[in-house]
Amino acid sequence: MKQTKQIRVRDVAIGGGAPVVIQSMTNTDTRNAKATLAQIRVLADAGCGIVRCAVPDMQAAEAMREICAGSPIPVVADIHFDYRLALASIEAGAHKIRLNPGNIGGADRVQAVVQAARERGLPIRIGVNSGSVEKHILEQFGGPTPEAMVESALYHVGLLNDCGFDDICISIKSSSVPDTMQAYLLAGERTDYPLHLGVTEAGTEYMGTIKSAAGIGGLLALGVGDTIRVSLTDDPVKEVYAAKAILKAVGRASDGIDVVACPTCGRTRIDLIEIAKEVERRCMDMHGKKLKVAVMGCAVNGPGEAREADLGIAGGDGAGLIFRKGEIIRKVPQAQLVDALMDEIARFEGA
Repeated sequence: MKQTKQIRVRDVAIGGGAPVVIQSMTNTDTRNAKATLAQIRVLADAGCGIVRCAVPDMQAAEAMREICAGSPIPVVADIHFDYRLALASIEAGAHKIRLNPGNIGGADRVQAVVQAARERGLPIRIGVNSGSVEKHILEQFGGPTPEAMVESALYHVGLLNDCGFDDICISIKSSSVPDTMQAYLLAGERTDYPLHLGVTEAGTEYMGTIKSAAGIGGLLALGVGDTIRVSLTDDPVKEVYAAKAILKAVGRASDGIDVVACPTCGRTRIDLIEIAKEVERRCMDMHGKKLKVAVMGCAVNGPGEAREADLGIAGGDGAGLIFRKGEIIRKVPQAQLVDALMDEIARFEGA
């Protein structure tokens, strides 16, 4: 796994071997500070580590003052085109700025933003996607290819470097999973800046989660990526849950319960599907423990096949076995299986 430069967003480290950080973005009107803060608190409770807010005008920038002061997690100001909004957001207390320095005007404007960010110790995320690549780069590469997106990102990096600024994070997103993956792999070869992973315009909860799992999860499995945002056309909280699931699937979660379950077959004699859903639901927001829990349909797929699980259920005929590290603890009626498993999870030590 390649070691990247580390940046800090308030008290959260990104890159340099730090745990992968989950991000999301509010979809409230940022000018409504109370509604935005309410959503941020829900996101934080779900496991979000950093949140981004759109800042489309000066009223939104002013609302950032209350939002940043009251947020339990670091807040990123999302800026497009108007450097004055970046300056106002920094003054209001933003913990990080997301903008592309090449589209905010001349070098004097870039220098003004850099100076303000440097004085507050704020990092800047450069965010390139397939629809934002500069015309001269599109002409050079014949379209928004992965190579073109990387070139665009490094062009913006160069503008910041020219101002003596190096506290940078990069995202390079496309709605195409293969293009996204190739772009990030190329960026990982050409730069040491931490990479913010995501598939842009991924879609609804169903398809967006699948695309994000393939793209983000594939890159993380290859050792690429320092922070992630799953983009869904849905409630942002679902982005956080999807991101947590991806991190668990690729073994990069810093804590949380990884629930695995067999697909059921003709041997199954308990309502395993509903039991697995209930276990997953009740484990979703559990923090502070890192363990693997198996929900298996029968003795064949129980303590034997799931021996590597810390705890689990093996279904029987209207009942089931609770096991720990492959060893059977006790037999429990079906109606009590989930409660019995949750009791064992609460007592489990050594994860």
